[in-house]
Amino acid sequence: MASISSIRNFSLSRTYDKISRKVSRVVLNNIGSREKLPTISNPKNLRIIDWIGKKLSSAENRLILGASALLSQPFIDASNKNVDNETRHYSICRTIAKIIAGTLTGYSIRKLCIKSVDAFTKYAHEIKPDARFKKLRTFLTPTLKCTADELQQYKNTMGTIAALGVMIFSNFLIDAPLTKGLTNWFTKLGGVRNDESK
Repeated sequence: MASISSIRNFSLSRTYDKISRKVSRVVLNNIGSREKLPTISNPKNLRIIDWIGKKLSSAENRLILGASALLSQPFIDASNKNVDNETRHYSICRTIAKIIAGTLTGYSIRKLCIKSVDAFTKYAHEIKPDARFKKLRTFLTPTLKCTADELQQYKNTMGTIAALGVMIFSNFLIDAPLTKGLTNWFTKLGGVRNDESK
């Protein structure tokens, strides 16, 4: 015999399923059709978007994310009135330090990995006769012929994949110590007592 709580849970679960299906239907009906979605048709705007997609690698994207975070997150910490002034100042310093450390290491590692992939993605006619490690220069070169734009996209993608692997270790080896050092420096500059227990 089923208990009252299990019956109640079953009815709640059925109610939740009905509500979620209705919400999904409303969303799909209102914004799911192509006619209702906004489209960009201005040729100038399309060229700008195309340029951004082709020219900005994940390294530049990381810089943009870091800049936007630096312009918003410290102000969120500053507006937290649920803590005392000292805690608020320390939180702001730590947030700024984390953003700067993460952005610097993220950008640098991505850029270095993309440059490294570029060095090993050469076609035979691009390699100088006196170049060293000629076989390594073509190690990552794709076997399919591609345009210059496609090859650049390939290099950016391969560099980003390599950077993700490197950043697994750099988060502990570089980001954490750099964040701690910058936090200590910012708290000293701001006259805030550095209390690691916070």
